[in-house]
Amino acid sequence: MLAPSVGHYVFVRDDGLPLDYIPGQCIQVQFSTADGAPSKRSYSLATMRDHALGPGEGVEIAVSYVPGGAATALFEGLDIGSQLDASGPYGRFCLMPGDHNRRYLLIGTGTGVTPYRAMLPQLEQLIAERGVEVVLMFGARTPQELLYGEDFRTFADAHPQFRFIPCFSRELPADPHDDVRHGYVQQFLSELAPNADTDIAYLCGNPNMVDACFEVLKEAGLPIPQIRREKYVSSK
Repeated sequence: MLAPSVGHYVFVRDDGLPLDYIPGQCIQVQFSTADGAPSKRSYSLATMRDHALGPGEGVEIAVSYVPGGAATALFEGLDIGSQLDASGPYGRFCLMPGDHNRRYLLIGTGTGVTPYRAMLPQLEQLIAERGVEVVLMFGARTPQELLYGEDFRTFADAHPQFRFIPCFSRELPADPHDDVRHGYVQQFLSELAPNADTDIAYLCGNPNMVDACFEVLKEAGLPIPQIRREKYVSSK
């Protein structure tokens, strides 16, 4: 478990083919609900990889558990070696090769931070090649719900051009880093002084957060093509 209500899963394709993807993409899981109705859920891939995945190499996802949720029942019922039906990868919530910005603003809440974990090797390369700066602002209720927080802090400690700003809405860590904030990400986004001339922003997670941050970025003058959004909806 990554958090009290978030599971971490690793899957491999069972047909002998690789499941390669672009960081930021997702897979779609298909299943039937208790009454037999077809359903599906999408999960961003969280794997940090520095090479094209080969046959038998696993990919990671984070799954939020929703009380009474059909997808929650599916994942909680899996054992090691269990199979499920999935397709993909899908999506364009990715770092684009044509970008020439000086800074990335990565904003996320909950499992919406998983694409940014997958992007870390790419970001490391962009920092080295283009000298980009990156700010990751991540909202969680408590330190226990800061998904992959150790990965991001370790990366920030090793790369001065990467700044990690956890925002805790309910409970602060016992010994908070100077970049820790108490509140919601949308309250502190203006601290970063978003700039249309330098920035591309990514928003992923709670729909209310995505909408609120989108308005902050628009007011700061960022044009729509420089604001890339994914909304995560917890659904039964």
